[in-house]
Amino acid sequence: MTIANNVATKFAVAAVAVAMIFSAYAPAAQAQTTEDLQQMINDLLAQVAGLQSQLGQGGVTAPAGAPGVCPYTWTRDLSQGSEGADVMKLQQFLNSNPDTRVSVSGAGSLGMETMYYGPATAAAVSKMQVMYRAEILTPNGLVNPTGYFGASSRAKANDLCIADAGNGGDDMDEDDDMTDEEDEDENFTLRGEASLDNFELDSEESDVEENMEDVAVGLITVEFQDGDAEISRLDVALDAAVANDEQDPWEVFETVSLWVDGDMIAEFDASDEDEYLDEDDGSIRFTDLALITEEDEEVEIIVAVSTMNNLDGLNDGETWTLTAESMRFFDADDVATTENTAGDLGGSGVDFDLEMEGADEELNVSLSSSNPDATDIIVDTDSDTNGVTILVADLEAEDNDMEFDKVVVRVDTGSELTADVIDEIYVVIDGQSFDAEAVSGNGAPTGNDSKNVDANATSTWFVFDIDGDVTIDEDDEVEMEVVVDFNDTDDGTRYSNGTTIKASITSTELAYWDVEGADEVTPDGSAIGDDHILVAEGIVVPVDGFEGSTNTLGDNDTIGEFTLEFEVSAVEGDFYIYNDAASTTANPTRGVAYTVTGGAAVVTASLDSSADEDTVDVFTVREGETETFTLVVTVDPAAAGTFRVGLTEVHYTDDADGETGTVQYDVTPVTDFRTAQKAINN
Repeated sequence: MTIANNVATKFAVAAVAVAMIFSAYAPAAQAQTTEDLQQMINDLLAQVAGLQSQLGQGGVTAPAGAPGVCPYTWTRDLSQGSEGADVMKLQQFLNSNPDTRVSVSGAGSLGMETMYYGPATAAAVSKMQVMYRAEILTPNGLVNPTGYFGASSRAKANDLCIADAGNGGDDMDEDDDMTDEEDEDENFTLRGEASLDNFELDSEESDVEENMEDVAVGLITVEFQDGDAEISRLDVALDAAVANDEQDPWEVFETVSLWVDGDMIAEFDASDEDEYLDEDDGSIRFTDLALITEEDEEVEIIVAVSTMNNLDGLNDGETWTLTAESMRFFDADDVATTENTAGDLGGSGVDFDLEMEGADEELNVSLSSSNPDATDIIVDTDSDTNGVTILVADLEAEDNDMEFDKVVVRVDTGSELTADVIDEIYVVIDGQSFDAEAVSGNGAPTGNDSKNVDANATSTWFVFDIDGDVTIDEDDEVEMEVVVDFNDTDDGTRYSNGTTIKASITSTELAYWDVEGADEVTPDGSAIGDDHILVAEGIVVPVDGFEGSTNTLGDNDTIGEFTLEFEVSAVEGDFYIYNDAASTTANPTRGVAYTVTGGAAVVTASLDSSADEDTVDVFTVREGETETFTLVVTVDPAAAGTFRVGLTEVHYTDDADGETGTVQYDVTPVTDFRTAQKAINN
């Protein structure tokens, strides 16, 4: 539409409006009072204003309810570069409110919407996000608008478009979205002759790093007495510590802002040296605050800073001091007072440290709840035993994503050489497997490239090259498994039956890990596995095959009965266990041994089993089979007390008499092979 046509149209509308006024006025003049006529004129003038507002974009009408757009539902996220009919619908929707229009003229303006999401559309979306900050930005932890038409923005637009299509109202009426508190502030009338009663500046103790936005560093608490006040001006200052490499705040800070009840009320461009009230002391002035404070009501003002990126000289952190210099306020009589002495005004201020980006980031290593307990690992005598997990650790990234290049794990093999016990070893991190690339025996993992375990090593550091293939997202936790393939025992010439193996990750190993966050990170924590016994021949007493129970006998619960049920498996042969049970203190050489704790008592015990008795009083556990044994211990205490019974030893032999050439099997861990405590009377 041309400028001439636009002017003509506006003139025509104005003429019609004038005619409407006079035509309405003439017949009514004889029958209405002066007040009634004035009201009619005001109503008609309001209609004219409405018509004129609809002609604000080149004469193209912007109807209420955005006909042709609403009702409409957007179903996908939109951002700069997006194209489609839904983009045009979004532009039409935004153009239905003067405060969110895409463009005043040309492409994207009212009546000239396009199907391309450009910077102007993003800017209009940002305006809408600010308009509905509480529903779009705040729930997502955002302070500043993004211009991205994502899930929250889309949900709000869909709600408005559906609701307003039904009531014919404007799509985005900012006044309707005004909170009761905002409406109350707008219409609030000051009362009394206010004076400053309290002004306190406290530290927020926030972690401030380079390249951070709106980090709270100070909390100002203000309270007035004898009346209400309107705070119009506040001066603060940022002062560098003498030891700081950088002394100028405009070289460090992007913005300084004030916040009340989660809303930003003022922002200062701290990167512009010319904007400072005084460059020498880093003082900043916030004006036109219009912050209403009622008598005897505390108001909290947060002071926040946004910092620049890639700052120099922050390896050890730099200290800055925030001070409150002065405050100006008005009372009900419009009397202005500038205060610079009360409370913390002009005081020593509060300190905060500025650290390098990622200074607080950590990688925490801990023993996983799924780590295998101490157990017997049955190994084959003729072929390798593969894929046995001996340690599971949790890796947790804090404050940044963590990228892995190298991890180191220590493995101890008791008195046996590691090379004799282990064929291959690898770690599995978040589902990805990595073989050992280098080792160092009997010493720190210095990065030795040799893949051959030191021939004299019984304690070996294995180095795993991850090469950036694993990244743990910030605040995520993943598992790392240490998995071993064992050599066959080769008729016992490699390593002996009963050899132990344990994997561990302590501060020694973690010092050689190579992990990158925003900067290089030294992991913290530890993960120390249990000792596992390698069994090539003999018996196995698994932890998960044990169950203990307690009971009391007698009229007054004066006798305790403890039942310990456990399993025994035979490996590479038949083995025999004599039907006998005795206290460990008696140093038995056959059957099973137990301990009783809790005090002096008369103790008796019996042993039974599901196993066959090929010989009288001798239980047979056949090769590859598992039998259940039941040990019942009766305790008659000399004095009332709390007692517990534990299984400690199982003696076995390959001789059918159950006594010749017995081998003592130590049950471990002892804490997993004992009953609960039981109180017994006397």
